[in-house]
Amino acid sequence: MKTVVTGAAGFIGSHLTESLLADGHEVLGIDAFVDYYPRSAKEKNLAAARDDARFQLVEGRLQELDLRPLLEGAEQVFHLAAQAGVRASWGREFDGYTAHNVLGTQRLLEAALAAQAGAIVYASSSSVYGDAVDLPLREDAACRPVSPYGVTKLAGEHLCGLYAKNYALHTVSLRYFTVYGPRQRPDMAFHKFLKAARDNRPIALYGDGEQTRDFTFVADIVRATRAAATNGRAGYVYNVGGGERLTLNRVLATIEDVTGRRFEIVREPAQKGDMRDTFADTTAARQDLGFRSTVTLAEGLAREWAWIQEQS
Repeated sequence: MKTVVTGAAGFIGSHLTESLLADGHEVLGIDAFVDYYPRSAKEKNLAAARDDARFQLVEGRLQELDLRPLLEGAEQVFHLAAQAGVRASWGREFDGYTAHNVLGTQRLLEAALAAQAGAIVYASSSSVYGDAVDLPLREDAACRPVSPYGVTKLAGEHLCGLYAKNYALHTVSLRYFTVYGPRQRPDMAFHKFLKAARDNRPIALYGDGEQTRDFTFVADIVRATRAAATNGRAGYVYNVGGGERLTLNRVLATIEDVTGRRFEIVREPAQKGDMRDTFADTTAARQDLGFRSTVTLAEGLAREWAWIQEQS
């Protein structure tokens, strides 16, 4: 079948694209190649897909492209394109977040409606929750983002819900929890930590290290995302997490075990917009999507470590 992946050159988007191609589907990838991190990294992400005749890439911004003809005949649309980064979303940079994450999503939904596209899966984030009191986080918990980035991702969820309710567009939103693995963006913590281990450099740790996260390996994210297109209920939101709440201090110890290196840690103040704790209740994803995390943290880190060692 014909599928569309926005953000196809990104970390998760490229893995999703390869998974769809491996199962014989046609993939039309859309990517704006924004300069949040080097284009060369994204081109590497797409290297395998570009060798497949069933893959087509369209370069451009969702808010500027004529999307309707691109979406016509698409049975599944995976919307992963977004301006990423919690810490960079403050101040003047917020214009880019509203343009890509809110306006781009609205334009895509309008085009999907006009093209009568099939299921639309929207990649949201655990950042929409903010500093919740009760853990694990359930989809019906109050969302109070603590970063402008989280605000824009929540706005995208609301737009998907509106189009599902008012136009019967089959949208499904997934709240990803701290995704890691090969091709992870260079601004993300595991990428920085593993690269520092490779290069024998100190690492900066923001806060006391006792903040907790629910880490999810990218292959598990891909499986959940594809399942959402076939089994997700229209208008619903699902958590997708690794199923284990870990402190950053424990994660650093695991990285030291995986790499055989010992870190010199430079302590820095906690950053604005960083959530203190995240931990996903994935009951709904298990029931509807058949989702279960299959990759342990140590195994996933070993895979990302192998990839980091191959990078220049």
